[in-house]
Amino acid sequence: MPDQGTGLSAPHAATPSGKPRARSLGIPFDGTPGPWNAITDVPGVEVGYTTLIRGTSVRTGVTAIHPRGAAGAGDPVAAAFFSQNGNGEMTGVSWIGESGTFSGPVAITNTHAVGVAHAAIVAWAIRHHPHLAEAWLLPVAAETWDGYLNDINSPNVTEQDCLDALQGAATGPVEEGCWPTTTPSPRRGPTPAAPDR
Repeated sequence: MPDQGTGLSAPHAATPSGKPRARSLGIPFDGTPGPWNAITDVPGVEVGYTTLIRGTSVRTGVTAIHPRGAAGAGDPVAAAFFSQNGNGEMTGVSWIGESGTFSGPVAITNTHAVGVAHAAIVAWAIRHHPHLAEAWLLPVAAETWDGYLNDINSPNVTEQDCLDALQGAATGPVEEGCWPTTTPSPRRGPTPAAPDR
């Protein structure tokens, strides 16, 4: 059903929590979005996330993407790497550059939690796909700097946060940006509020 003011269907006009999307704000894009206006419109892709909002200084989290679904972690996908500013950290790029593929999930988190996300992907693979870990694992964990929003130097993202995002991944609509964790996530339940660190 189209939104009254924009003519866009509900998933194209707003996020699952009701935040306006770019098209509903008048920002044009080429092409036509899929039914969820999300990466999960691609068949098989599953996304999970953990958002951490605590006090006034913690605004961070982790997003986990299973390109072929959690069950298809051993089925490689085509891959490439490009560093726009020459300063991004992403594990697994040597193998991507050599083979043009990678297997397993991808995690995106803050700059100082890339190692934590990498370790979580290894732990998840050992638990859910032990046959993949018998040879070697080269997880893909990437960063985005959230230091303007978050006390990036505090160890806020834990391995369990990453595991929760990996385990909670699903198809369907995907929330965007930081959102209050007092509301249960479709991907993960609420994160208890904690004092600033």
